[in-house]
Formats: sequence, C-alpha cells, structure tokens
Amino acid sequence: MSGTVYGYIRVSSKDQHTDRQRTALLEYGILSHCIFTDWQSGKDFNRPQYKKLLRTLKPEDCIVITSLDRLGRNYEEILEQWNLITHTKKADIIVLDMPLLDTRTSRDNLTGWFIADIILQILSYVAETERHNIRKRQAEGIAAARARGVKLGRPRKTLPEHFEEIAKLIRERKLSYREAVAKLNVSPSWLYCAMKTK
Repeated sequence: MSGTVYGYIRVSSKDQHTDRQRTALLEYGILSHCIFTDWQSGKDFNRPQYKKLLRTLKPEDCIVITSLDRLGRNYEEILEQWNLITHTKKADIIVLDMPLLDTRTSRDNLTGWFIADIILQILSYVAETERHNIRKRQAEGIAAARARGVKLGRPRKTLPEHFEEIAKLIRERKLSYREAVAKLNVSPSWLYCAMKTK
C-alpha cells in the first residue's frame, strides 16, 4: 500500500473511552498522529475530525476503523460516505471486525469494492427493514392499547384554581400578565400559551 494509513475513532460522548479502539488501531500499525477521533453521535457525518480526515485523504490512502458503527449508524449515509471515500477519493477502507469490508482485497480493487458494496447494501437493507418493522410494531401496539381503552399521550395539565376569573380580568385589561403570573404561581410562557388556547 503506497498511501498513508489513517485510523478513525468515534465515541458518542466525552464520558466514553477511546482506549479499546485506539489500542486496536495502534496494534494494526497506524501511527498515533494519523488517528482522528470524534466524541460525537453517529447519527450523521457532521463531525469535525471526520471532515478533517476527508480533507486529508488522497488517492491510495486508507482509513481503518474497528467496526462499521464507528463510522456511523445511518446505513444510507454510510453508503454515501463509503462511495465518496472509495470511488471519489480513490482511497480504501478496512473494517477490522468485518474482514469482508476491506476494499484492498484484490490488486485492482474491483473485487474488494464489489464485495464491500454488496455487504453494505445487505446491511443497509437489513437496517431499513428493522426500522420498518419497529414502526409497524409501534403502530400495532398503539392500536391495541387504544382498543383496550388506554389513553395515550401526556395527561392534560389541570388549570390552576381561579384561572377562568383571572383570564377574564386579563382580557378586560383589569389585570396585567405580570400580576396574573404572581397570583396563579405559573411561568409567563405557560400563561401566554394557556390564554391562547382559551
């Protein structure tokens, strides 16, 4: 491999440790200054170190990650990024815990890309199917609960005592909002909302 090998680490929050991922990347032979780390959710790719890594990437370079979920959690976006890295940037990707996801598999890279793309498409399909099944199960659960007479959603907040009288005084301009807030012991924003719905 003639390009530079980079490592990418992602954990969801500052509370989580990067030690396991860092150790695996260093053991693979990646130099510590070539490892990029984000402490951020995997829901999208708007991450500072990931963006910096992409700007650094040149043809024949390689990104190594310990597992696919370190790259991201949205499989449609993972597919987009995978294509950006392998086809547009002409770089390689290695996923350590999934050897089939290694675009260097063949000398001309066609076989490696082909196998990796198929695996990613399957993972994307499985993830989307699971999301669909979860939504379906949620809808069925809600329908079943309603059929049993279960009331869903937040319970409606009861109005403070004397609210109607005070609301009338506010409308008649005999009482200010500030005075009403003090009398009812509520927040100004709550009172504004309550007045709008009445």
